[in-house]
Amino acid sequence: MNKNYFRLMAPIVILLFATCDDSANELKNGDILFQSLNSSQCEVIRIATNSEYTHCGVINIIDEGVFVLEGLQPVRRTPVKEWIDRGIDKHFVVKRLNDFDSKINAKNIDRIITVGEKYLGKDYDFFFGWSDSLIYCSELVWKVYREAWGIKLCPLKKLSDFDLTHPVVRAMADERYGDNIPFDEPVAAPADLFNSEMLYEVKDIRLP
Repeated sequence: MNKNYFRLMAPIVILLFATCDDSANELKNGDILFQSLNSSQCEVIRIATNSEYTHCGVINIIDEGVFVLEGLQPVRRTPVKEWIDRGIDKHFVVKRLNDFDSKINAKNIDRIITVGEKYLGKDYDFFFGWSDSLIYCSELVWKVYREAWGIKLCPLKKLSDFDLTHPVVRAMADERYGDNIPFDEPVAAPADLFNSEMLYEVKDIRLP
């Protein structure tokens, strides 16, 4: 049987979801997972974007198992259980492309994996630039969706659209940019993806 067909029609059942209703027991390639991490960086993102969710990644189901493609240091595929365990209170949200079954088929399902592979090993972008040389988590998700499936998950914002006035945010901005804050730099924040009208929520999960 064609491997792509199997990945499309028989998504891996995640045992971690055993306590959830059956409709949420499956993850599919391309599902986007959102969480919050306990770090000074994520605290700045939370304040600047006014969102609980400060980190995200894309599900990759490959022969070796179920992974989350994520932009950390460096870009990597992290086993899904390890990814979940890292989040605050093991809380995460699964979102999926609207009309996934009509837009994604056996011929294009694996593009999200092959496109993501070109980013593996790239360093994290602490300056939130939009070039491909360095990359941050939500930039990675936005770009693999566009390159794999031609989908722009949300309009890009500018750095100036976020709350840079809070003392915590301003301190980090001053430390990293000095007097040269790139206010016009294109940005896709985790919050922008989370609020995308192109995605629907599969499940909001908090594991014991």
